[in-house]
Amino acid sequence: MRGALSRYDDRFDDYWAFLGPRLEEAWRLLDERGTLYLHLDYREAHYAKVALDALFGRDCFLNELIWAYDYGAKSTTRWPAKHDTILVYVKSPRSYYFDSTAVDREPYMAPGLVTPEKAARGKLPTDVWWHTIVGTNAAERTGYATQKPLGILRRIVQASSAPGDLVLDLFAGSGTAGAAAHALGRRFLLCDESAGAVAVMRERLPEARVVTLEP
Repeated sequence: MRGALSRYDDRFDDYWAFLGPRLEEAWRLLDERGTLYLHLDYREAHYAKVALDALFGRDCFLNELIWAYDYGAKSTTRWPAKHDTILVYVKSPRSYYFDSTAVDREPYMAPGLVTPEKAARGKLPTDVWWHTIVGTNAAERTGYATQKPLGILRRIVQASSAPGDLVLDLFAGSGTAGAAAHALGRRFLLCDESAGAVAVMRERLPEARVVTLEP
């Protein structure tokens, strides 16, 4: 234990000093119907859960979503890490918006166990989402290193916003949240400090207005 304590990594403090104020601002901007989706990998998810419980209140925790995929190198010294975590919090546990009927359905894993009508219709997703990452030859690929699949953001926007609502992404990257919102008839506001990300979003969403804020 002494050895573990002596190797404490203060980069964690730097990370949360960066992320914490942005989560507070996201909480402030959410209306009573609003929902926050925070996408992290397994190294930070548990710390984020504690921080968000303190910020939102534990009764505002809605879901821990597991985005599972099977792509990339496989470790032979431990179980290969092939999932990311999406934490879901609402501003108000009494008035948040959620419409499961609007979400694209997915195939049953054992269609022979349900009626043909149900198999044809598909099932509602659960809290485990099987979805491939954006492949090198995918039609939606922009070249942005951490681009998220449109299918993941589409599901989020469908479930937690209505047509005409505003979707905010404070770490917009390649602009997938904006692309999903635009396709589904939502307004969107995308933020990123990277000039490279802004260039990708400008090309991907040419109808969007770009505003540059000086620090």
